[in-house]
Amino acid sequence: MPDSAERIRAANVRYHDLAAEHYDSKWGINYGEVGQAQVVGKLRKALGREPGVFDRGLEIGAGTGYFTLNLMRAGVIREAVATDISPGMLGALSASAAELGLTVETRECEASSLPFEDGSFDLVFGHAVLHHLPDLPGAFREFRRVLRPGGVVAFCGEPSRHGDLISSLPKRGALAIAPVWRALMGAGQRRSNGNGTGPSEEDRLEGVVDVHAFTPGELSGHARAAGLGDVHVRGEELAASLFGWANRTLEGTAEPDEVPWAWRVYAYRGYLLLQRLDRSLLEPRLPPALFYNLLISARVPL
Repeated sequence: MPDSAERIRAANVRYHDLAAEHYDSKWGINYGEVGQAQVVGKLRKALGREPGVFDRGLEIGAGTGYFTLNLMRAGVIREAVATDISPGMLGALSASAAELGLTVETRECEASSLPFEDGSFDLVFGHAVLHHLPDLPGAFREFRRVLRPGGVVAFCGEPSRHGDLISSLPKRGALAIAPVWRALMGAGQRRSNGNGTGPSEEDRLEGVVDVHAFTPGELSGHARAAGLGDVHVRGEELAASLFGWANRTLEGTAEPDEVPWAWRVYAYRGYLLLQRLDRSLLEPRLPPALFYNLLISARVPL
């Protein structure tokens, strides 16, 4: 593995280990009916159809289990294996699985070197993971190798190049008004290290762990080059992402415990409302490249 790829890997392991303990609360991850509806809806959108039931699924970069655990609870996956390079994330996933009464095998491994036999899975999937991988061609070859004939690849939540640029606008605007917003909320400015000395290690790493932003053509090209067929790339979230990034940026400037609950409810419900607007009005009409997230599905030929 080249030095640059090794540095990317080390940064991702360290960042996700640091984030594991509070990751679910930071991103509002839910394993109840709301979480299941969100995850099944994303998979449905990626596939362009109802997901059905998969006997054995493999999640790449499973993190704390947002997709795996919700898909199992919803009955979409009967048996799951969750992989990640972060032992901290896999530990959090295992703890949540135990609380939910679910059995999930976890493996710490690279996406480009999967420790599974050929044709072991019906579904290889992930959420917001491909943009962290330094070796995408190798990873897609592995996805195809471990899938059975007719098996499906589905990845959601990958940043689009144009969407990433568009998202910088609400982030900059939110930073400009953050002092006024904190005053209105009665929240103090965030002390990243708890002592006012500057950004924490986690904050610094968050800016370097993302390796890629994709065009639809680039993303589909990796799947086709690996020998996958029936490739589809779709876009997701425009209005919701603009709203969400503005709010997350504002919240990121304040001490977390001092952000009022009423604000969090407003931000969450507003995000869900705009997601519905995106689904019904914008996503069917606009090119995928304009959206913040890209979703890709593909299939192993029979």
